[in-house]
Amino acid sequence: MTSPADPPDGAGTGGPRLRLLAVTACPTGIAHTYMAAEKLMQAAQALGHEMKVETQGSIGAENVLSDNDVIQADGIIVAADKDVDLSRFAGKRVLSVGVAEGIHHPERLIERVRSAPVHQGSGTGGGPGTAAPADGPAGGGGKQRGVGYKALMNGVSYMIPFVVVGGLLIAVSLALGGHAQPDGGLVIPEGSFWKHVNDIGVIGFTLMVPILSGYIAYAIGDRPALVPGMIGGWIANTGALYDSESGAGFIGAIVTGFLAGYLVVWIKKIEVPRFVRPIMPVIVIPVVATSALGLFFVYVIGKPIAWVFEHLTDWLGGLTGTSAALLGVILGLMIAFDMGGPVNKTAFLFGAGLVSKNPEIMGMCAAAIPVPPLGQGLATLLRRKMFSEQERETGLAALFMGFFGITEGAIPFAAARPARVIPANMVGGAVAGAVAGIAAVTDSVPHGGPIVAVLGAVGGVPMFFVAIAVGAAATALTTVTLMSTGSGTAGESTGASEPAAPSPSAPGAGEVLSGYLTGSTVRQRLVADEKEAAIREMAELLATTGKVTNADALVATALAREALGTTGLGEEIAIPHAKTDAVSAPVVGFARSAEGIEWGAPDGTRARLIFMIAVPEAAAGDVHLRILALLSRMLMDPGFRERLLAAPDTEAIMRVLGEIQ
Repeated sequence: MTSPADPPDGAGTGGPRLRLLAVTACPTGIAHTYMAAEKLMQAAQALGHEMKVETQGSIGAENVLSDNDVIQADGIIVAADKDVDLSRFAGKRVLSVGVAEGIHHPERLIERVRSAPVHQGSGTGGGPGTAAPADGPAGGGGKQRGVGYKALMNGVSYMIPFVVVGGLLIAVSLALGGHAQPDGGLVIPEGSFWKHVNDIGVIGFTLMVPILSGYIAYAIGDRPALVPGMIGGWIANTGALYDSESGAGFIGAIVTGFLAGYLVVWIKKIEVPRFVRPIMPVIVIPVVATSALGLFFVYVIGKPIAWVFEHLTDWLGGLTGTSAALLGVILGLMIAFDMGGPVNKTAFLFGAGLVSKNPEIMGMCAAAIPVPPLGQGLATLLRRKMFSEQERETGLAALFMGFFGITEGAIPFAAARPARVIPANMVGGAVAGAVAGIAAVTDSVPHGGPIVAVLGAVGGVPMFFVAIAVGAAATALTTVTLMSTGSGTAGESTGASEPAAPSPSAPGAGEVLSGYLTGSTVRQRLVADEKEAAIREMAELLATTGKVTNADALVATALAREALGTTGLGEEIAIPHAKTDAVSAPVVGFARSAEGIEWGAPDGTRARLIFMIAVPEAAAGDVHLRILALLSRMLMDPGFRERLLAAPDTEAIMRVLGEIQ
């Protein structure tokens, strides 16, 4: 008797055609995703089978598999170097391998899928332990870094709406419903409409930290990790659970998110009796992981946190008699470090506790409090192309929140690029605190931002605004400087609008790929005989277009991308690429190497056909990525490659490249 998961008898041997599905995906770049899809399609056609391939590239999922496709399928091939949701394939034969296997051994995969294990649906994603093991090479390189970055960005993307909604509702309720008190401060009357609006905003702010933690965990361990991630984030943010004046904030949430995700991955690997497997993802794993993580944080991590910040408060108390500028620098650094986290709250509570005795201390804190959101918002205005559309919108919200002294408005930027944004925030916070300290600015209410000066709680208003302005400018300039000089591998968020480009189906004279590649960016023969020299030579070629503002930075970014995993794709092809603001507009170059260059390709071939692609960080939009997909697919045609190698001159090369439609 044949099970529903079995292919028809005789399939692949001259009998009925197999109905096959495939999913291809890679965590960095896009070329592997589409090349694997094209190879699988070609192999299936040659063997007489039907195949539909879903590609999960940088532009999102395309050619998505429907429920009907899955029901009718005889087998599914998942050629991916990142997590792919396998829950929809329960009851079907699933073969899971690295994306390079799909490129180099598609016929073998089609043969193997006939005897692949049936996916049981225990676990709902492509996390470890949920898919059939891949015996081929992983092929993507840099997988762990890719998974960690993807997980962090997943948490940030879900957190942003909570930050924006919570912060704006609190700010609006304070502005429209708050009443200034004789002793300072804003109070919203209990039971009023604006008090209810404020309460809703507070709920949004309260939820943002566990949301960040939960969706980091979800990206690593799938659905079973969501509960321990969220509860772990709530515990991290609730200092009362481990005798701390304040919680661990968003930094604690990042820690609990990764701990929860990898704890769940580890638990999934434990062999359990068959009768226990159905309840593992819905009962056993969430309960065990949540309990273990929560107790670990309360008893192991939480106690040291409470001890550190208790003694930090005492240490600050001993600084009140020292230089005002030095104290302002220290308080500014602390306020800006974790934006509402324990370090921030320690400095804030220190200032608030002395507000009636020494209002200059609170004045330093009040000047530093709005600097991170104001600085990051200003950065999105100064260098718009460095930021995605979503980040620019978040920047406007951050400016609004900064005016009302809501430091958390900068958290989305810090969570996405901690190594660049946190130091920039601290620079601005230190400058603002120092200026306020030197000018003896006072604040009679336990709050910060321009709003307290507008409401009359600040003494020395002109210098208060100077301190904020100078601090915000320092943060903005430091942020764009660090982003400009970085390797381009952090903050990989895309989505910024790209200028309209000509249709790739109608290249103009002397240009192809929507005009990104022209005759001036074609080199018939490279002088270089090794990879780094070839990348440098091609960067210099692209620089002749005037679109490269810093060739050395372009080379550094391209080499950093190579460190994540080779861009040598096999079949004598390499596609080095870089996303960096060392270029002002997308540009593509092509060159040939007569002897070939060792590029670390999975199939061992030396690269003879080399395309180099460079785009600004904020300009890698859908149009550009679709052109890259077309290029990757076309290169899988042996005849196309032969024509490129045989073309006698630049004009002939351009005619061959013009076949890309």
